[in-house]
Amino acid sequence: MTKLNATVTSERVSGTNAIHSNVSWREYVAISKTGIVTSNLITVFAGLFLAGYYNGVSLMSDPLTVVLTLLGAAMIIAGGCALNNFIDRDIDHIMERTKDRPSVTGQLSGKQTLTYGLAMSLGGTTLLAMTTLTAAVIGVIGLFIYVILYSLWTKRTTTLNTIVGSFSGAVPPLIGWAALDPGLHPVAWSLFLIMFLWQPPHFLALAMRRKDEYAAAGIPMLPVVAGFAMTKRQIVWYVAALLPVSLLMVNFGAVYTVTAALLGGGWLLLGLTGFKTKNDIQWASRMFVFSLNYLTILFVVIILVHLF
Repeated sequence: MTKLNATVTSERVSGTNAIHSNVSWREYVAISKTGIVTSNLITVFAGLFLAGYYNGVSLMSDPLTVVLTLLGAAMIIAGGCALNNFIDRDIDHIMERTKDRPSVTGQLSGKQTLTYGLAMSLGGTTLLAMTTLTAAVIGVIGLFIYVILYSLWTKRTTTLNTIVGSFSGAVPPLIGWAALDPGLHPVAWSLFLIMFLWQPPHFLALAMRRKDEYAAAGIPMLPVVAGFAMTKRQIVWYVAALLPVSLLMVNFGAVYTVTAALLGGGWLLLGLTGFKTKNDIQWASRMFVFSLNYLTILFVVIILVHLF
């Protein structure tokens, strides 16, 4: 057992943690996973903006709700990410992309990571509750699914972990919408469904790229358990299901419909090339990058078509 493993194991067994006096804000930013927070805030804002549009409310007339919603959502998402770091600190050192997390290197102790995660989650919930109770409840449900059902349970026990995680990853637009309209218009649920279907092909592509690392960490991702062929079929099925769902919102106008069709069709065509490719990792990398562009472009266009 390495010194790092021994330290982590000792923390988990004894529940005691050394006080790290040289901790800076950078370590806390790192365990907040700002990339995840930022991308989710785009969908939170989309939900908030559309709620204002369909309810005849200008966000400029209620800047406090905008600030509370975005800050509250950012905090609760960051809190969930920190709690995930706390839970995974015994295996993160095995994976290349997570081995330098402050919760792994010892820059942050387990106690500091846990305290920060809980504080951010509580603070975010409080801010969301200052908009509507529904927004806060949705935020807590998403947090519970991500931390308890995903991180603590299914991540290490079943290939269905990706599906479970997709539920929590799909709630940000609901949080944004509920902050203005607790009734949750069908458009809000359409955004939720888009987010839910987008996540499996996104994360399964990442899992293909990191198959060996997941295997070494004992995480039963689909590529590890069932192989690349099965994973590629699952990815294509999800992308194929996402395409018609994204086109259900024809009332968004021609610009949105054409954009959704081109993005979805392009992603599906790229996915189908996976059945002929000789380089699965290269294909998975392209699918992963495309998924990031897909989500960003689609939600930006959703906002823009309602601005003009």
